[in-house]
Amino acid sequence: MFRRLRWFVGLNQKNWSTKRLVNVEQPGLSRPNHLPLLDAVHEVAVYIHRFHNLDLFEQGWYKIKVTMRWEEGEESYPGIPARVVQYEAVEVGSDNLCRVWTIDDTDNSFSTPPFRIRYARQDVFLSIMISFYLSFGECEGQSSAVILKFELMHAPITARIAETGSELQGSLDAYSVSVHEYKIPPKALLGLHSYCPVHFDAFHAAILDTSVHISLVKASYHTSQQKVPSDPRGTKGAYVEDYVGSNKVMLIKALLTAHDILLEDLRRISSSIDKAIDLTEFTFETDATDWFTSTPAHMKSIDGEPSLQLSDLPLVSDEKSSHYINNLTEESFQPFSWDDHLLSSFQSLGNQLLCLWNIFLKFHRENKTKILEFLHMSWVIDRRTEWSIWMVYSKVAMPHQYMINGVEGTSLSHGIRRSSINTRRLSDDPIQTATTRAELHRRGIAQMRINNRSLQDVCIFGDPLLVPIIIVEHLMNSNHSASVNSNFIPLEDKGRHIFENGSRATSKLCSGGPRQKEHVLRVVVFVHGFQGNHLDLRLVRNQWLLIDPKVQFLMSEANEDKTSGDFREMGSRLAQEVMSFLKKKMDKASRIGHLKDIKLSFVGHSIGNLIIRTALTESIMEPYLRFLHTYVSISGPHLGYMYSSNSLFNSGLWILKKLKGTQCIHQLTFTDDQDLENTFIYNLSKERTLANFRNVLLLSSPQDGYVPYHSARIEPCPAASLDFSKRGKIFLEMLNNCLDQIQTHSDHRVVMRCDINFNTSSYGRNLNTLIGRTAHIEFLESDIFAKFIMWSFPELFR
Repeated sequence: MFRRLRWFVGLNQKNWSTKRLVNVEQPGLSRPNHLPLLDAVHEVAVYIHRFHNLDLFEQGWYKIKVTMRWEEGEESYPGIPARVVQYEAVEVGSDNLCRVWTIDDTDNSFSTPPFRIRYARQDVFLSIMISFYLSFGECEGQSSAVILKFELMHAPITARIAETGSELQGSLDAYSVSVHEYKIPPKALLGLHSYCPVHFDAFHAAILDTSVHISLVKASYHTSQQKVPSDPRGTKGAYVEDYVGSNKVMLIKALLTAHDILLEDLRRISSSIDKAIDLTEFTFETDATDWFTSTPAHMKSIDGEPSLQLSDLPLVSDEKSSHYINNLTEESFQPFSWDDHLLSSFQSLGNQLLCLWNIFLKFHRENKTKILEFLHMSWVIDRRTEWSIWMVYSKVAMPHQYMINGVEGTSLSHGIRRSSINTRRLSDDPIQTATTRAELHRRGIAQMRINNRSLQDVCIFGDPLLVPIIIVEHLMNSNHSASVNSNFIPLEDKGRHIFENGSRATSKLCSGGPRQKEHVLRVVVFVHGFQGNHLDLRLVRNQWLLIDPKVQFLMSEANEDKTSGDFREMGSRLAQEVMSFLKKKMDKASRIGHLKDIKLSFVGHSIGNLIIRTALTESIMEPYLRFLHTYVSISGPHLGYMYSSNSLFNSGLWILKKLKGTQCIHQLTFTDDQDLENTFIYNLSKERTLANFRNVLLLSSPQDGYVPYHSARIEPCPAASLDFSKRGKIFLEMLNNCLDQIQTHSDHRVVMRCDINFNTSSYGRNLNTLIGRTAHIEFLESDIFAKFIMWSFPELFR
């Protein structure tokens, strides 16, 4: 194995032609000397800006290995590392970063300098650019996608590993711990500028901030002096090998397209970051399309007949040149020879494109921060559009009250007209309706052909049918206009502070000290479920941190190993924990500046949602209720387990009550008191625990058999609508109490139901799937649903 070690300073660049020629040699044919061969390469520049450790489980030395290949022919046509640039100086003398990067010729890979990770939420600024060459001719120009592969390499810190150069480099090669791949679609190979966040797996929660820039550039120009035996029957093959086989028509058209794309992107980026760049001298004075129609008078074939015109050749990029050669007829073929006119056109176009590309690279180095910010914001906006493939949006009227017969009624205080906006009939089976709706949407995706110029995350686009379907329902009052667009907050308004109550508690948050800095303390509390762990919701927490890196989070441990007792005791412990955490953060914020406001958010899983609501009823939490911001309920049994239809799970609950006397299970099943009006969950519904949140998100899944579907969504169920006993009346009162708390009285308040439909086909039929545990736990083991929701509505999480 031949390995090159290079210090990161300096610039190394290669130019070569890797054109694969079609083997059409025929006996008896002589080819003229000095036939020109033209070639171009796709140059893919990957800027590796920063490695941010969110939650790596193990300390040690890490590095990033980058490779590139055509999707077709994995080992045959790799991307070749072309040049490396350290575009920003790194900290000198730091023992957290080894200053050696490597290029391995055995697999054409590039590896960043190793860096040491010591703690969570640690930044390592690598500031390095690696450029790859992909030959235009290897896969017949843009007929295949390109796979960009990032590999996380790790070596633990041990006494026998010397933290120096080559010894450390060798030790890292054997420790590949995670892989993330992006697909560069064929359309993007002629020009692309995109932010590219690299997220590794759930066990290696880290993000690599990169940006990818692509253009087609002229690689080289040279002549061939090869001689081939002469054969009259082979006349056709020899010249086609030089012209059609090398795909020169597609090459020149591709160069022209790449030039236009790069020129437009430079203008767009320059305008967006408000940095002027003069490109007037690089525009063409003549119409480049003339190259495809005009032919100089002296362009003749060898025998004096007109040579083959560019317009006569096939321009379909996805046809193999060898296929075209085999189907040519002698009557349709005219021999072709190059002349100075076409060569000068190719040279001029190639030179200007190469010059534009180098100008962009220089412009990027001078404005890297602003360009990265612009590309990141464009990525955020584009992802909402892209991920809408798996998301279905609708608006649902939310009645003020439900009557005992299951029909929408009127409030005691004011009348509500029955709405016709997506109102579900109570006689339908909600679970079956939701499942069918998601399945129909999944079938539509199976027939969809995703063909765009955006980078495609292989974790999502690798098999689109495995991605969860998310049905988002915005709840809106019946007396509010359906045309109000505040229900869906546009991403374009991200710079506007839409929550206008920022100063409502300024006078009580701090004294009248100096106001040189104003802070908004943003705190998110994550609460696990039954027999859970404080790290259960770490994947959701990590997504929140990516949206708002300055948020303070509390992974509640107050009830760890104590979730079998009374909800009142668990709520009291959580309230004490939250209050202590808030006081500590408030004191710290007040010392460094003026504390303007607090935004307190909660995320709960399963019965953790009931613990949160119970904690909010505690008297020590009363001063903080006005600061409640966003509440995310993940499969929370807000209406208890009344009318639970999962017989297997109900049997398990019965065993827990009888054999272990689990108090919280009695409360969940309304057996904690003989009088239903004295049960815990019924009385909890009377407390206005949800009323003070600015945003309420109710996440549920019809596949989740652990929590009743209607209970997680706070909606009626068919069994309750047909129950005229006291049990049905109690359920209806609980439902109305909760609905009254999530009424959207303000246009700025957002209340959503998000229905998550996981693809559980890979799990097979087992006990966990039958009892519904798989989907219940999938909320904790997968973050793709959280990524879709949180990045589609980022304002709710800032």
